Amino acid sequence: MIGHTNQISSESWEFLPWKKFQVNLFRLQKRVYKAVRAGDKAKARSLQKLILRSQAARFLAIRQVTQLNNGKKTAGIDGKLALTFKERFELEEKLRLEANEWKHKGLREIPIPKKDGTKRILKVPTISDRAWQCLAKYALEPAHEATFHARSYGFRTGRSTHDAQKVLFHNLNSQSNGIQKRVIELDIKKCFDRISHSSIMENLIAPSGLKLGIFRCLKAGTNVGFPKQGTPQGGVASPLLANIALNGIENIHTSVRYADDMVIILKPKDNANKILEKVKEFLAARGMEISEHKTKLTATTDGFDFLGWNFRVQKNGKFRSRPSVDNFQALRKKVKTIINCSNYGATTKADKLAPVVRGWKNYHRYCKMDGARNNLNFIRKRAFKVFNKETKQNRYTSKKLLKQAFPSVPYSENRFVNVKGKKSPYDGDLIYWSKRNSKLYGGETSKALKRQHHSCATCKLKLAGNERVHLHHVDGNHNNWSHDNLVAVHESCHDYTHMSKSRKLKVSGAV
Repeated sequence: MIGHTNQISSESWEFLPWKKFQVNLFRLQKRVYKAVRAGDKAKARSLQKLILRSQAARFLAIRQVTQLNNGKKTAGIDGKLALTFKERFELEEKLRLEANEWKHKGLREIPIPKKDGTKRILKVPTISDRAWQCLAKYALEPAHEATFHARSYGFRTGRSTHDAQKVLFHNLNSQSNGIQKRVIELDIKKCFDRISHSSIMENLIAPSGLKLGIFRCLKAGTNVGFPKQGTPQGGVASPLLANIALNGIENIHTSVRYADDMVIILKPKDNANKILEKVKEFLAARGMEISEHKTKLTATTDGFDFLGWNFRVQKNGKFRSRPSVDNFQALRKKVKTIINCSNYGATTKADKLAPVVRGWKNYHRYCKMDGARNNLNFIRKRAFKVFNKETKQNRYTSKKLLKQAFPSVPYSENRFVNVKGKKSPYDGDLIYWSKRNSKLYGGETSKALKRQHHSCATCKLKLAGNERVHLHHVDGNHNNWSHDNLVAVHESCHDYTHMSKSRKLKVSGAV
């Protein structure tokens, strides 16, 4: 064990050899991936045992769930929102001793409203259980990445919704005679709640100790009346387990799948009923069924919604994708909440609006974004009136704040480049993946990545993994956008940089 728990401080955690940990874990994961690709599952399981015993994997798993994940501050059934630095080291020791015999605690249930008025139950494990699941995912993911279908894009490292968007373009554009095609908008009824445990366990590539832990994880998330079905939504490993169960559904017919959302593409002569029967048989074997009232057969000229976009083939045969009405309304609601909030001044409102608007524009940057709605003209006018009122009719300041709140993002309709075939970040081709990840970012972040040869400015590792990339202002002045002041770094490296600066200020007495 690194250090002694009675002498633990924030520096003890911060100065762990994170770069070495990442390199060591990736080396093992790459070997697992290649073993499964070669058909040697026995070797893969031996390597997975090494990952479970790896100190690097344990520390990285704890850091992931306590510092990097979006739900890091969500408490489980034990009420813990966060771990002290000492508790993190204690958890690492617990994982070392119990990883092969892990027992899950109960789950905290949080009802989440759905668009149709019903509620989805989010089941949140404790921080300790999330750390174990993350450790298990480190061992399982590279093995199954070697088997996953190329047209599966949801919750997979190195793949995104934009890959799915581009596949639909390839299949529905004028050169593919998209105007003559139809699509089946497939909806799986309560997918995560009905996945058969046996279908997951039969397809799981894992040593016996890890399999037992996953089985206990599944049992912890079961619903009343369905003791042999369901994965706990809210668990770190749940999306991966769902992908394992659904893998192969893409082979039934030409389709695009993102987790449990799926679009099946039909040519004029294809029999929709026969295809749906095959899909029903596939799902029935896994304890699931189609939602009859949500699954629709749609002509491409009528348009359909998928992943926040509306896809339609126009009468002239041209393919178009635009933000869906629901997606736009969700943005409008967020913006309206910020603009109308009486607790914020104009400057604070601009600061809070900028990441919301930039994120929305970046998500839709490969769409057709003409028209007043998608240009956000109406929302901009409303924001300007509020800014002008709060700055006491200072139009210069209001315009400056408006520009800050609604940053410009360049659009390039259908110009996204799909991931090559079955390539995976675990195949070891760091040059390909670091360059590809650089293209996923726009503006100054993309420019900084190119200047740095696609490596993190702090730890010097290639930016090829799943961890988000942040743009860091070297001098701390977020209004200084000169190239010399901007560097691209891992999210965790960014956090540690600011922690170190804060600590130096405290020591010098400046804070």
